[in-house]
Amino acid sequence: MPRHTKIVATLGPASSDPQVLERMVHSGIDVVRMNFSHGKAEDHVARATAIRDASARTGRPVGILADLQGPKIRVGKFAGDRVHLQKDAEFILDARCELGDSGRVGLDYKNLPKDVKSGDVLLLDDGRLKLIVTRVVGAEIHTLVRVGGELSNNKGINRQGGGLTAPALTAKDMDDIKTAAQIGVDFVAVSFPKSAADMYMARQLLGAAGCDALLIAKIERTEAVANLDEILDASDGIMVARGDLAVEVGDAAVPALQKKMIRAARDRNKLTITATQMMESMIGSPVPTRAEVSDVANAVLDGTDAVMLSAETASGKYPVEVVEAMSRVCLEAEKSSDVTLDRDVLNRVFTRIDQSIAMAAIWTAWHLKVKAIASLTQTGSTALWMSRLNSGVPIYALTPEVAARNQMTLYREVFPLLMSQSHQDRDVLLWEAEQILLDQGVVERGDLIVLTIGEPIGASGGTNTLKIVRVGEHSAPQLTEQ
Repeated sequence: MPRHTKIVATLGPASSDPQVLERMVHSGIDVVRMNFSHGKAEDHVARATAIRDASARTGRPVGILADLQGPKIRVGKFAGDRVHLQKDAEFILDARCELGDSGRVGLDYKNLPKDVKSGDVLLLDDGRLKLIVTRVVGAEIHTLVRVGGELSNNKGINRQGGGLTAPALTAKDMDDIKTAAQIGVDFVAVSFPKSAADMYMARQLLGAAGCDALLIAKIERTEAVANLDEILDASDGIMVARGDLAVEVGDAAVPALQKKMIRAARDRNKLTITATQMMESMIGSPVPTRAEVSDVANAVLDGTDAVMLSAETASGKYPVEVVEAMSRVCLEAEKSSDVTLDRDVLNRVFTRIDQSIAMAAIWTAWHLKVKAIASLTQTGSTALWMSRLNSGVPIYALTPEVAARNQMTLYREVFPLLMSQSHQDRDVLLWEAEQILLDQGVVERGDLIVLTIGEPIGASGGTNTLKIVRVGEHSAPQLTEQ
C-alpha cells in the first residue's frame, strides 16, 4: 500500500545539491517549501528549476510551495551580536535605537510601542525569554526580564495572547508574490493572517500576478484561531504552524487546537499541513526521538494531508534520512488509522452531481474492497472531495493538466498522474485509465477498481459517471467515427 500522508520538505543549503535533492525525491518528498524569509529571488528561481529537474529525472511529481515571510516582528541588532539578559533586570525595546547593548535594543517593527501597554507579556526567541511591560514612553517599551537568557540579533517578538496590528502582507510579500508567479509555484502560504480579509487580499495579488496557486493560511496568531472558520472559507487550506502559535496561545493548548483545526478543514474540503519541529532532533542526529515519532504519527491519525520538515531538510545534517524516517512513521500510523466512512458519509449533504459521484465512489470502493479508485479529472476537485474521507483506498487522479497534477501532490490518499485525454470517447478513456494503472504496477489483471469521469469530456466540474470494472476483462474499445 502506498503512503497516503504527504511530506513537505523545506529547501535550504543542506538540500540544494542536485544529487541530494534527487535522493530526497526518491525518498518520498511530495512538496518542497521555499522559505521566502531567506534568500533572494534568483535563489528561489534556481531552486525551483532544480526541483523540477529532479522531478523529471525520477518521474515523481513534486509540488512547490512558496512560504511568504509576513510581518516578522523582531528585535534589531546588537553591537556584539548578542547579549545576556539577567532575570529581574530592566530592558528597553526602543524603536529609535540603531545598535543595541545589554540595556536596550532596536525594533524592526516601529509601531510595536503603540500595540502594547503596561502588564503585557512579550515573548522573545520563540518564547525562550519573557519580558513584562512596565510602561511605554514614546518609542520606548520599558520591560522587566522575567525569564532571562541569551538574546541575539533579529530574534522574533510575540505578545502573549496576540493582538499585534502588523498587517499580514508586507511590501516584501507583495514583491515575493510576483516572484512566486514567475516561478509558477503550486501553493502560496500566507504568514500571520488574522482574518479572511488578509486571505482575500493575497488572492487578489496572486490573480493580478497571473498566478492560480492554491492559497494556504498559516494559523499562528490568536486572532486566526478565533476567526478559523472565515479564514478556511477564504483559503484552499491551512498550515497548523505550531511554533508562533504555541508562543501566543501557550504550548499546552496546541495539541487540542491541532486536532480541531484539522477536523474543521477536512469538514470544509480544505487541505491541512502540520508543521514545526516534527523531527527537530534530526537536524543533528541520524534518528528521531520517540516523542517525535509519536508527534508525526498523531498528526497522521488526526487526518492531516501533510507533515512538514523545516530546518531538518533546510540546514540539517541528514536531509535524506529524515525524509525516510518520516515516511516510515507515516506508513505505520496509516495502518492503524480508523475508517469511519459510513458515519462520515451519512452526516453529509451533497448538492452537486460531481460531489455526489465522488462520495458514491468512496462508499462503493470501501464496501467492495476495491484495489484502487481512478478519477479522470481536469482540476482535481473530484479527487479532493474523495480524499476528505478516510477510506484507505488509494485514489489515482488522472489529469491532462500539469498544474492540477502538481497541486494534487498535497492531497492525502491522492496520487496524481498525467493522462493526455486527447479524444472524446468515454469508453476509450476509461480503458486507457486501466492501462495506466496496470503500467504503473498499482493494479493487476482481475483486480476490482472504481472509475469516475465526466461528460462532456474535458469540462471542469462535470464528473457525472461512476463505473466499476474488473481490470483486464475487456479488450480495447474501438474509437467512434467522428
